[in-house]
Amino acid sequence: MNEFNDFTRKWLDLIGKPDRYEYKRHLRLIRKFETPDFDGELYEQANGPGTVQQTLLMLPKTVNEKLPAVVVPFYYPDRAAGYNLDTLEPTDEPGVSMALHLVRRGYVAVTAEAYHLTYRDLDLERQDFSRWRLSADSLLRDHPEWTGIGKLIADTRLLVDLLCSDPRVDNERIGIVGHSLGGKMALYTGCLDNRIKAILCSDFGMDWDRTNWSEPWYWGEKLDKLKAAHMDHAELLRIGGLKPFVLIAGLYDNEDALDFIKRAGYTDSSQYLFINHASGHRPPLDVLEQGYDFLQKSF
Repeated sequence: MNEFNDFTRKWLDLIGKPDRYEYKRHLRLIRKFETPDFDGELYEQANGPGTVQQTLLMLPKTVNEKLPAVVVPFYYPDRAAGYNLDTLEPTDEPGVSMALHLVRRGYVAVTAEAYHLTYRDLDLERQDFSRWRLSADSLLRDHPEWTGIGKLIADTRLLVDLLCSDPRVDNERIGIVGHSLGGKMALYTGCLDNRIKAILCSDFGMDWDRTNWSEPWYWGEKLDKLKAAHMDHAELLRIGGLKPFVLIAGLYDNEDALDFIKRAGYTDSSQYLFINHASGHRPPLDVLEQGYDFLQKSF
């Protein structure tokens, strides 16, 4: 095994694997709808034994050829899509509606529920943050060798599967984009899935200690093993093959995050873009547009 594969194996070993996780893959169309910005297809997608994730495929108003596509992981589809899926009214969250921004630019976009909404049947509001701990506790009890980040990666890769099976998508032009939680999911899935050609992450916490990586819905107790082995996100970017990469810093990332990018091996400014707006957690729209412009030139 060469050095590259040694590093990859270390990450995969710590991410872990679930036990007795076989399930039949299925994708069931729930409904189609139209908004002024995109045509939507809402699906129920199997994401584990006995569980499904609500998945939204967003298509530009005109599709005349195979189109580039983006995966946009986040808490649930409404927020990334910029529309309440029940009322079809705008959600007015411009700093996180990345799927909406990109479908307007001509990309096919896909987004879905995260596992805090799918792993356990909880009698809690969708916005109740205690869902994360309750779901993660159940996940790790059922699969003690796995991790929360492993589940997030597995569910996000299902969205890549959906895009690759859709004849309207150019499979050689798939990117991934995410903010905060979605940025974590984008980084890991983008680095560990060769089908993804470019990555944009916003304020997710490049440094282990700048955000909540130790929570059980991410790395939990395994974070100490990562630190002891001197494993960091510079190494993850390197084993991901130094794909075109955008990092938007704001609060949980700062100027120090640029050092991770350079230590990963990025030397050519045409291959990465770093912006620190330093104005809080959510990125301003003009900063996001700079990131999208970079992606558009990259894949």
